[in-house]
Amino acid sequence: MEMGYWASLGLRILEISAVIFVVLLGIFCLWVARMYLIDIRQKHHAIRRNFPVLGRLRYQFEHLGKFFRQYFFSMDREELPFNRAQRSWVYRAAKNLDSTISFGSTRPLNQPGDVIFLNHPFPTLKIDAQKSSPIHIGEGYCDSPFATSKVLNISGMSFGALSVPAICALSHGANKAGIWLNTGEGGLSSYHLEGGCDLVFQIGTAKYGVRDESGKLSDELLKDIAAHEQVRMFEIKLSQGAKPGKGGMLPGEKVNAEIASIRRIPVAQDSNSPNAHPEIKSIDHLLDMISHVRKVTGKPTGIKFVLGSSEWLDELGQRIVERGLESAPDFITLDSADGGTGAAPQSLMDYVGLPLRCSLPILINKLEQYGLRDRIKVVASGKLINPADIAWALCMGADFINNARGFMFSLGCIQALQCNKNTCPTGVTTHDPDLQKGLDPISKSERVANFANNMLAEVELIAHACGVKEPRKLGPQHAKIIDANGDLIPLAEKYFH
Repeated sequence: MEMGYWASLGLRILEISAVIFVVLLGIFCLWVARMYLIDIRQKHHAIRRNFPVLGRLRYQFEHLGKFFRQYFFSMDREELPFNRAQRSWVYRAAKNLDSTISFGSTRPLNQPGDVIFLNHPFPTLKIDAQKSSPIHIGEGYCDSPFATSKVLNISGMSFGALSVPAICALSHGANKAGIWLNTGEGGLSSYHLEGGCDLVFQIGTAKYGVRDESGKLSDELLKDIAAHEQVRMFEIKLSQGAKPGKGGMLPGEKVNAEIASIRRIPVAQDSNSPNAHPEIKSIDHLLDMISHVRKVTGKPTGIKFVLGSSEWLDELGQRIVERGLESAPDFITLDSADGGTGAAPQSLMDYVGLPLRCSLPILINKLEQYGLRDRIKVVASGKLINPADIAWALCMGADFINNARGFMFSLGCIQALQCNKNTCPTGVTTHDPDLQKGLDPISKSERVANFANNMLAEVELIAHACGVKEPRKLGPQHAKIIDANGDLIPLAEKYFH
């Protein structure tokens, strides 16, 4: 009798446990279904939209990471190419969140090569601060010069390398922030124009978008591009940071019919640009090309390159002086060897070209030497995604800063390192429609604008702390650099003699 009671009780407990399990499982399934519906409908997080429910784990791990990182990792600043501290600032700026931190800096303040800004005993008060004055590009040398006061702008990222929603978000966001968007070498698409922002049309070595049937530069197509009022300037790209000495690379799986039409190339075939412009083999050829594009378009025309050998800058300066200031480029975009959002051979990405920290002072010194600093505006482009980076470039003499990867982070990029494939999980660099749907261009355009505006606001904080009224008043006297011995050397002493 007693055995039967315990057997009956055990069976009853099992039945109750089974019911509880089924109820809990049902609740869990309902929760998963609810989270799934929420994730696929929301438009703020591409990862959650592309990978419903599972994508939430990323944000949980990211949150928990700061608690466990001290046990598993020595420093989060060791992550490359951009560490978590750098990326976190961009994410907060893009989301318009508080960018303050507590309990002291996690940045070592004694590393050789680091820059320290020199605060003034009487910093600029908010009531005395000024907005940056417009800088005029090409004034007196072309029919339609361009003027803008904005310090930070969006660097060249081609349609094809970037997705449709990414380009749309950048276009709308650039318009909201009042900054320009460089088209990259992939030609001008309707998505660049959609947001109504100012555009810089880049002419790459393959002449995408302005090439005739034989691949040569077409004056008629140049005129068609210039007819768009939004296209403010033209940039002839000689080289770029990720792969100096090699042209752009777009894998065939990304070359759909629309991209092929815009670039004027075959569908589904790898699109590899020449490593140089076939018609530019000397300084005179380069100056002739600049003058020709400026004459045909009537708009400011400049050049972009990553600096390696610098001797040719002397010949460039000498020939401009001999030919006259009208032969000079209206601007120079100086790219850094550590730049680059797209595919590149590792041997070039790791070992060829100078980083901006080395090349920018060289260029500024050469322009000063030949009396061209006022004539040629300088756009610094590279690994400049935080306010201190921008402030440093302004101290060194840059007029503008171009940024690409910072704006990619503002779109939701998580540094998955799949830009050269068609599998970007956030929809930024893929043409897979299932992955693209995660990137909502309307909400992301707000983040693009937030990033640009908050970047400028914090650069202004640095400028005001240094005692100047606006960022472009920063100069080499406002910062020092730590040398190999740990000593602080004034920027002017190190770079400008």
